[in-house]
Amino acid sequence: MKKLVFILAFAIMVISGYSQSHVLNTPTYDLDLLHFGFTIGFNSMDFNIHNSKWMYQLDTVYSVNSVRQLGFNIGIVSNLRLAKYLDLRFLPGIMFGQRNMDYLIWVNNKFQDKLMKIESTFLDFPLTLKYKAKRIENYRPYLLAGFSYRVDLASQKAIKEEEKPKIRLEKNDFYYELGFGIDYYLAYFKFSTELKYSIGMRNIIKPDNTEFTKSIENLGSEILVISFHFE
Repeated sequence: MKKLVFILAFAIMVISGYSQSHVLNTPTYDLDLLHFGFTIGFNSMDFNIHNSKWMYQLDTVYSVNSVRQLGFNIGIVSNLRLAKYLDLRFLPGIMFGQRNMDYLIWVNNKFQDKLMKIESTFLDFPLTLKYKAKRIENYRPYLLAGFSYRVDLASQKAIKEEEKPKIRLEKNDFYYELGFGIDYYLAYFKFSTELKYSIGMRNIIKPDNTEFTKSIENLGSEILVISFHFE
């Protein structure tokens, strides 16, 4: 988390250094009805875990926690101008990431840690509204809100024998998203830094006959994304 915030802050300082000028770059940029670009960034995936009411009646599992891991994402930017300060944005892309499930289990009359590495490869289809503040020279802050549909391709991957036991996730999930960012108008294009938080709406754990899934009543997905847009 601290690494992501540092990267965003560093990018803002670097771009600010190049953009401090009274010359108005690309003054008619926001008058275009439609424009495109690409995006790259980093993500930090996590689980929102609600323990089952049967947790403390199980013989093996005593606790379970999620550990964030750093991933990256790439995608395409398409932006439709709806009004002077409002845009509709569609940014299809792909996200690579991982979350670790840390189980505390009772085996052979002693406690042991069981770490499950849950990899995810998302096809991402976010649709958001972008509300822009008034442009100040070559800067413009903005807020965004919307929804995303994600397909986890890695959820169907075969589990290796040495990885068992290991939980499986549902393939599809819907997210609602909130975020903010800053547009920087450069000489030939617009650069944006953006921080977005996504919260999954579904219970994505696939129940099985093991205590590793019986110990969890609801498993939600959460993703923090830092993006750098080039438009």
